[in-house]
Amino acid sequence: MTIPIPNPLARKIFLERQGLSRSPTKALSRQGLYQLIHDLGFVQVDSIQWVERAHHQILFSRNQTYRQADLAHLAEKDRSLFEHWTHDASVIPSEFFPYWKHRFVRREAKIMENWAKWQGEGFDKAFEETYARIRDHGPVMARDVKGEDHKSGGWWNWHPSKTALEFLWHTGKLSIARREGFQKVYDLAERVIPQEHQTREVDHDTFVDWACRAALIRLGFATSGEIAAFFDIITPDEAKAWVTSHRDELEEVLIGTVDGKQRSSFAFAGQIAGLMDAPEPPGRVRVLSPFDPLIRDRNRTERLFGFFYRIEVFVPEPKRQYGYYVFPLLEGDRLIGRIDMKAERKTGELAVRRLWLEPGVKPSAGRLEKLEAELQRIARFAGMDSVRLQDGWLG
Repeated sequence: MTIPIPNPLARKIFLERQGLSRSPTKALSRQGLYQLIHDLGFVQVDSIQWVERAHHQILFSRNQTYRQADLAHLAEKDRSLFEHWTHDASVIPSEFFPYWKHRFVRREAKIMENWAKWQGEGFDKAFEETYARIRDHGPVMARDVKGEDHKSGGWWNWHPSKTALEFLWHTGKLSIARREGFQKVYDLAERVIPQEHQTREVDHDTFVDWACRAALIRLGFATSGEIAAFFDIITPDEAKAWVTSHRDELEEVLIGTVDGKQRSSFAFAGQIAGLMDAPEPPGRVRVLSPFDPLIRDRNRTERLFGFFYRIEVFVPEPKRQYGYYVFPLLEGDRLIGRIDMKAERKTGELAVRRLWLEPGVKPSAGRLEKLEAELQRIARFAGMDSVRLQDGWLG
């Protein structure tokens, strides 16, 4: 029997799965932070610090007692987290490392083919030398191994040793030991990843089974394509074959979209009752990172929330609809708009430039009061002294 899930319930299910239905004020211990990241599956890392870096804001939006030092401790001291690639650079529970070994092998084959076209013949000449330097002399940053005659540039102008560092990291031979000023510090994976996770091996079928189960649990409901895209470590064909071979464990559900249509998806049969009892999320207004996992799948975001979002960092300024780095706004179970703001560190102000509310969302006094309370929380989190609402910010 196919089970219909109306759109309001589907939104609540996904919010609960993504950690956004929990109390945002309950004290978050270091172990609680690890559990939150484990429940999410990963947290994307990004260097842009328009207000706060993406990984910090993702976690703060779920719990305002989050402390950045706890994340650093988990990754750099406890080693219960490691940094690697999902669909982008992310912090990931170290217990997932055995499954990422399969990604390393797959990634190496693609790199050797694609990077040869990008960097040219002999692009791998520094690989062994760079590895040996780290093995014999300890961790390095890219700047430590740059040739004196190399001119700085973007990713397209990596020097040979930078290319080597990234190759060795992408293929699991190196790991990120820590960051200094957000610069990666590379060391041998065997000196970073806890031994029990390094030595554990899983076969291909176990790897695919774990990747699909872990993704579906965190999504609540999904198509095979959404399952494959979640961690981006298996292929769509592998996810499709897994769904076919595990139909006895899965229930087909019809997910209601905002436009009144229904989309066929799957959920674990044993979890249906729990999904149907998804709690109401907190009614407060929350500012999300542009890289928040709730909106990572832009098409899913549009289907469930009727919210079109694209980050415009790489869009030429005259062509931007909103702004360089504009933040989505969540109120309860609705994405209600977006806001352009920046932490002005020289003046100690969180400067709010512009607010855009979605059609039908009114700037009522109560809603604006909740938004301003959230802006005060974010200002404190970003180390700002005050919030400055610029003239015309309400549009």
